[in-house]
Amino acid sequence: MQGNEKGSAPWRDGLASPIAEGSLERAMEATARYGVRIANEAADSLQEAAETLRLLGYAVVDSGLTAEELDALRIRFAELYAAEAVGPRGELRRAAGEAELLRCPLALDPAFLALAANPRILALCESLIGPGFILNQQNGVVNPAGAQTYSQSPFHRDLPYQHYVSTRPLALNALFCLDPFTEENGATWVVPASHKEEAFPSEPVLRAQKRQVSAPAGSFLVLDCMLWHGGGVNRSAKDRRAVNHVFTIAMMRQQIDLPSALGEGFTDDPDLRRLLGFQHPQARSVTEYLAMQAAKRQRPR
Repeated sequence: MQGNEKGSAPWRDGLASPIAEGSLERAMEATARYGVRIANEAADSLQEAAETLRLLGYAVVDSGLTAEELDALRIRFAELYAAEAVGPRGELRRAAGEAELLRCPLALDPAFLALAANPRILALCESLIGPGFILNQQNGVVNPAGAQTYSQSPFHRDLPYQHYVSTRPLALNALFCLDPFTEENGATWVVPASHKEEAFPSEPVLRAQKRQVSAPAGSFLVLDCMLWHGGGVNRSAKDRRAVNHVFTIAMMRQQIDLPSALGEGFTDDPDLRRLLGFQHPQARSVTEYLAMQAAKRQRPR
């Protein structure tokens, strides 16, 4: 992942270039109104997604991947998932109650690293979170066929146990749909705009306002991490598979310490190192902290 000629990360130009055909025509077909002095403008599909996320807390975003790239990801997901299900690792997963999860596939296959660095999603993160965000976690998720419940079915926030709101997102959840998300196979339930309220909604309001979000294979379902959501029941005959990503402000601790797990020599690409958190190591002592600060001061600016 190389920077552009100005030295910036490649996704940073994503919000400046229209992607959706006909976006200008749609902008010209304004809804009748009066008394409006301030109005948002969305010149392309990513800006529409950013505005929708601010307003409702969720949006579906096309990844831009080809059908061949999507098929290749499906094959590798199936291979990695099967490999992780056997032997000591499989036993440990089952003991931890994580038989339906594939933790950190980017460490196992570079195709999933490329998925985590999807330019459209990174552009959206920069627009909403701001520069300096990091990848907090990447996990494969399987919603088993015919299951009445699974690990992600209870309503939750992806910053669990937190009851506060913020003016800007602290984190975004980008759930990549390896398979289509439909009502039949347990598409994600959301409570629109619940990222703006501290408390979990009352049962009558929850039942009245929750919505199930369908999404095509190859798209991302992007959520503000403070939005209440949960997986649906998969009534189909096939497992529904996805790869979840959580992007956060850099001060949040990663689910798995990616720089330690991947190793210092994992990549020399400065943009990937920033995304994976290599720029924000956690000091284990005062001496180590001072050494890291001294090293930063010696780097060329």
